[in-house]
Amino acid sequence: MLYQIYETQRSLMEPFADFAQAAAKLYGSSQSPFGKNTLSQRLSAGYDLLYRLGKDYEKPTFGLQTINADGVDIAIQERVEIDKPFCELRRFKRFTDDVNTLTKLKGQPAVLIVAPLSGHYATLLRDTVKTMLKDHKVYITDWKNARLVPLSEGEFHLDDYVNYVQEFIRHLQGIYGNCHVMSVCQPTVPVLAAVSLMASRGDLTPLSMTMMGGPIDARKSPTAVNNLAMNKSYEWFENNVIYKVPASFPGAGRKVYPGFLQHTGFVAMNPNHHAKSHFDYFKDLVKGDDVSAEVHRKFYDEYNAVLDMDAHYYLETIATVFQDFKLVNGTWNVRGTNGKIELVKPQDITTTALLTVEGELDDISGSGQTRAAHDLCSGIVAKEQHHMEVPGAGHYGIFSGRRWRDLVYPHVKAFIHAHNTVAAAPKAEATTPAPVATAPVAAKPKEAPVAAAKPKAVRAKPKAVAVKPAVVAVAAPTAPAVKLTAVASPAPKAVAAKPVVRKA
Repeated sequence: MLYQIYETQRSLMEPFADFAQAAAKLYGSSQSPFGKNTLSQRLSAGYDLLYRLGKDYEKPTFGLQTINADGVDIAIQERVEIDKPFCELRRFKRFTDDVNTLTKLKGQPAVLIVAPLSGHYATLLRDTVKTMLKDHKVYITDWKNARLVPLSEGEFHLDDYVNYVQEFIRHLQGIYGNCHVMSVCQPTVPVLAAVSLMASRGDLTPLSMTMMGGPIDARKSPTAVNNLAMNKSYEWFENNVIYKVPASFPGAGRKVYPGFLQHTGFVAMNPNHHAKSHFDYFKDLVKGDDVSAEVHRKFYDEYNAVLDMDAHYYLETIATVFQDFKLVNGTWNVRGTNGKIELVKPQDITTTALLTVEGELDDISGSGQTRAAHDLCSGIVAKEQHHMEVPGAGHYGIFSGRRWRDLVYPHVKAFIHAHNTVAAAPKAEATTPAPVATAPVAAKPKEAPVAAAKPKAVRAKPKAVAVKPAVVAVAAPTAPAVKLTAVASPAPKAVAAKPVVRKA
């Protein structure tokens, strides 16, 4: 019933929002007689704010048409490579007529960015994608709004999420020989599960995993988000936040966790901040500061656009990640596409390098929650495990904005390129970063280093590639310094296999 009430309210507000938009333009135009009033600027700003508070926010677009890399303009074509019922695998293909640049692009690593399915659209990672495109072939998971998925497509479970990730990894491996995986926030858990299952079967696993601000172990430094999920029972969530999609949408009748409830929770975490932000927007409009006003619009166009999540996936995530802690307890079983149930064992991963990233001021995934992946991935040589803590960065700062571009990205780029042992195109050498020294940084007090277990023997396969047990060189950007921990241990012998050369 709540969903129907919300939709009714939104429909009633729509004409008032349209009127406010028209009034804002009327009072803001110098050609209008109303715009010549001494109070016209304030009236225009007030109506504009009312319009933005009452309007409906649709899914934004990535809008990436060109990027500039090393002074060369590169055209971007966005296209869907795989279309699943609840997700699209989206590729950002790069084009240039500069021969040298084209050769360089062909040799760059392929990266699968797994975007969060936690309320916002994948476009929240627009800045992440734009930055990564300068030095990588980029794919991203673009999750669909569950209210737009007909009931005929079936249900969506957390197991399906894990299976989607495995399918997308194999797709990139089929094209490039292998790939790298980056997960931001919520997907760190299902991505680790997907790679673990592949490793347990003896399948080829990604060359590297970069995990950023995710709840691998939500028991560590729990935040307000964690506390809500841990302190309320499964039945409470099932009875209080799950509703059926109204008849006006293609997914009518599907049980979902509505996006508007998620958005309400986001705002409720810091209402004073949002109130101040909107008041500052009003003042910027009055002053005629169009630049600041546009920054506000772009942020809230993204922030206010939310999607519904299938109820099965949402409730299973609450239980698995925040209540039963199945990943860290070693009790998580996943049903594959063939119906077979498999236990998730991160310790079976041996040939995939691991980088974890945390923000010092993250209020979504607390300190240590992402770093916990190192304790679980004991089969990875300790030299191939690295952790970063970004000073002054909140949750969004580790994948978007200045800190992401200036502090985090240089480390991520160096880490990925150092492990890119697959040639991406015939007759083209893979780009390799110059060796850069890293000053050793002590681990956090009272935190034991990640132990390296002896990996299982890896059988050579036609498409397997050798993973060098050498220490990864990661460039340290200029101040402010980023805490970077590399755990050293005796390097085990690696089983080498002939690398496969594939067309980009």
